[in-house]
Amino acid sequence: MWAFLVLTGAAAVSAHLQDLAFDGQKVFRVILQDDEQVEIIQSLASKMQVDFWQPDYVELLKPKMQVDFRVEADKALEVEHLLKENKVEYRVLIDNLQTALDAQFDSKVRSTSHSYEKYNSWENIATWTADIAAQNPSLVSRSVIGETYEGRPLYLLKVGKSGANKKAIFIDCGFHAREWISPAFCQWFVKDAVESYGNDNLVTKLLDSLDFYVLPVLNIDGYVYTWTNDRMWRKTRSKNTGSVCRGTDPNRNFDAGWCTIGASKRACDSTYCGSEPESEKETKALADFIREHLSTIKAYLTIHSYSQLLLFPYSYTYSHPADYDELNSIASAAAKQLASLYNTKYTYGPGAATIYPAAGGSDDWAYDQGIKYSFTFELRDTGSYGFLLPESQIKPTCEETLLAVKYIANYVLEHLY
Repeated sequence: MWAFLVLTGAAAVSAHLQDLAFDGQKVFRVILQDDEQVEIIQSLASKMQVDFWQPDYVELLKPKMQVDFRVEADKALEVEHLLKENKVEYRVLIDNLQTALDAQFDSKVRSTSHSYEKYNSWENIATWTADIAAQNPSLVSRSVIGETYEGRPLYLLKVGKSGANKKAIFIDCGFHAREWISPAFCQWFVKDAVESYGNDNLVTKLLDSLDFYVLPVLNIDGYVYTWTNDRMWRKTRSKNTGSVCRGTDPNRNFDAGWCTIGASKRACDSTYCGSEPESEKETKALADFIREHLSTIKAYLTIHSYSQLLLFPYSYTYSHPADYDELNSIASAAAKQLASLYNTKYTYGPGAATIYPAAGGSDDWAYDQGIKYSFTFELRDTGSYGFLLPESQIKPTCEETLLAVKYIANYVLEHLY
């Protein structure tokens, strides 16, 4: 599994910078012209270890699709030769993954403590959840909604002024372990809420009228593993019966068309759907919490990366949801808000048609539970850095995303059902 040296805590950052586990690995982008070229890439994946970044499952490949994938250093030349020989249009997105990995840590801030403008270890995020609640008792409270496979507490922050009969919006980050920009956004969201309350009219109105449940990291075990062993890990870290391969894709593990399309039944695949819906302690804890609060939760926002997309149901079917027109119009306006700051262009639409079909996703599940305003964000970028977005982009990414989230939250407040 392309392992790093095993280290813990803050030492992991500096140590894995020196580690050359990814040296020479390349990320390719190919544009598949026809079925023959699709077969070439599928055949390649059957012969060697290929890590698909976009789409995330080999069986989703189809003609006219743009595909990003990573290969080991000793296979890079062979892959390039194969692509040239078969006239597959390609470019090398990342020439040396180790260089891109080291370049993530390009922010001016470099300390072992928590910072909103750098990627934080789980230890720092956990401490931060306690600190932000202790420092802002009238706005933030922390609870534990379950624990991970490896026994880590799943911390949930409730952000908002206390009031009677308040409706709520649920936001989660860190479903896929390697998407580090995602947890960075959840932390930024809470920071902005406590700093802006009383100073910014919209934020004050939102926090007076709504509660925000913020889950800073869902897949904590996987996130820790990306800091200590394998930066490119995606899944949870649970053991799978009858397999040496660990983990389930938490965003294929919900009871929404579970394991029917765009998910794998093979435990070694990165999109493994699990042994049954909610087989993972993490997804079960999230689903249980939402079920318990269904009467108050009116919107569900889940934050992923990368691709610059704003998606809504469905992903497990090409059929449109009953609220298609309204959701499409909200996504269009939210994407416009997001672009207003740095001109970052987002594509929006239903998941299956906008990127690719994928069953068992949390947004589809939430929508089917009756949470009408259900959206998935795929944050920056469109592939130059992929999952290795530099820290210098955390602030602008979070600032622009916040505009879209505030737009959606305000819309929800004005259209409570």
